[in-house]
Amino acid sequence: MISVVRGKLALVAKIILLALISAIFLMLAQSAFAQKEYVIGIFLFAVILLTLFTYLTKKSIPLKFFLPGILLLLAFVVSPIIYTVTMSGFNYKTGNIVSKDEAILQIQNRAFEPDPAGTSFDIKIGTFESKPAILVSDIENKSYFLSTFDKRIPLSNAQLTVNEYLVAQSAPGFSPLPTDQLAAADSKYSGKRFIFKDEYFLSLEGLDVAIVARQTLMYIEKQDVFKNIINGTVYKDNGRGNYQVAGDSAAILEPGWRAPIWFENYSKLFTDSRFRDPLIRVFIWTVIFASATVLTTFALGLLLALALNKPLHGRRIYRSILVLPYAMPSVMSILIWGGMFNSEFGAINALLGTDIAWFQNPNFARTAVILVNLWLGFPYFYLVASGALQAIPNELLEAAAIDGANPRQIFRKITMPLLLQILSPLLIASFAFNFNNFNLIYLLTGGGPRNSLDGEIAGATDILISYTYQIAFGSSTQDLGLASAISLIIFILVASISLYGIRKSKVLESFV
Repeated sequence: MISVVRGKLALVAKIILLALISAIFLMLAQSAFAQKEYVIGIFLFAVILLTLFTYLTKKSIPLKFFLPGILLLLAFVVSPIIYTVTMSGFNYKTGNIVSKDEAILQIQNRAFEPDPAGTSFDIKIGTFESKPAILVSDIENKSYFLSTFDKRIPLSNAQLTVNEYLVAQSAPGFSPLPTDQLAAADSKYSGKRFIFKDEYFLSLEGLDVAIVARQTLMYIEKQDVFKNIINGTVYKDNGRGNYQVAGDSAAILEPGWRAPIWFENYSKLFTDSRFRDPLIRVFIWTVIFASATVLTTFALGLLLALALNKPLHGRRIYRSILVLPYAMPSVMSILIWGGMFNSEFGAINALLGTDIAWFQNPNFARTAVILVNLWLGFPYFYLVASGALQAIPNELLEAAAIDGANPRQIFRKITMPLLLQILSPLLIASFAFNFNNFNLIYLLTGGGPRNSLDGEIAGATDILISYTYQIAFGSSTQDLGLASAISLIIFILVASISLYGIRKSKVLESFV
């Protein structure tokens, strides 16, 4: 058996496996380079070299065990953090998503106006000399021509086949696009300019109509500016990802591009009242929510653990029932509770005989959030508190009782301090988890109630992470750069609070 594991057969199997893995990563790296994702391509190529070096040499035996974890850590933890930090320094939002080169191309493609008469023609799309072309029918003047990206070819009526509406269907050298290819024709024909005459060109409006238009903006590459051909207005790079008329912040060209603005996203959070006031309000509620959740779930879990730590008939059944909320998928539980809090047909109002609009009133919505999280969280603390109670030596409790301490004193002076020493890391971890408890807020209240008609982004129950989600994806203007800045602030806050809690609890002293 050992000879099979360590012999030539094992070596051949290892080489084959490494070859397959290297081939897969090499294919992915080539694809990344082809799509100009150079960072990803370089990383994948480095993975190939590290893998071959580690498993085909004996330079570092420990690295054979640590390499997969290190690579996964770099790919899925370190890289997103670096990307988030980088994007927090960019103007990266709706209208400023693409690169500068692509923005210039899109501005050029969009910068045209119809001719004064609003002329349009019926067309048939296809190919001429293996290049995209359109067969144009000027029914009013009874003239026809072929148009490509670089030339216009007049046609006589005798050369054409027309339908009952006098729209040309075929011409010499012209191959109409088959019906099954029309759906994919948009990327090849839409936005393209087909030759008409003078400064005017033909632009497609759908797949059977073209309008006559002319370019209004010209890009001057040497000066890196756009110039309006009609009135001479010049648009310059404003350093924030847009071409703009000097002195007029409203006169900008779209789309823009991702541009570095350094610490502006961070400064906006503290200097701009549109972002500062909601952020402060959301931060205060986040701290209250996380603290209240930890205190209530820990208190209820500990109370039940103390109650069931004593001999009790049917204790196993009770324990099984108490663990059920923790065993159920949290998504399912949250959605069920959302239905139970429904103001019209929910079970909560039916049992209480009330008609409370739980999710329309800020105070009731916050109460509902904490109650649901209490239901979801107390089984966890019941389990860990039960285990911690079992770890406390009975001799300590018996010695305290012999010395005359009553049950309350024993709990306050012995049981509770020992429990806190054991459970402090879990309390801190629970606080950090609830500080970013996105699922509960998003599924139960959606962060509301909020006045969306007034442009309000932060709702009454939004915590920092759900507020960040709203900024990034939940509104008409998706500001990914600002959301990245808030994400970094959340990370710093959670890390600072967690480190402070660990230091104050002195939990690490036992490991020194």
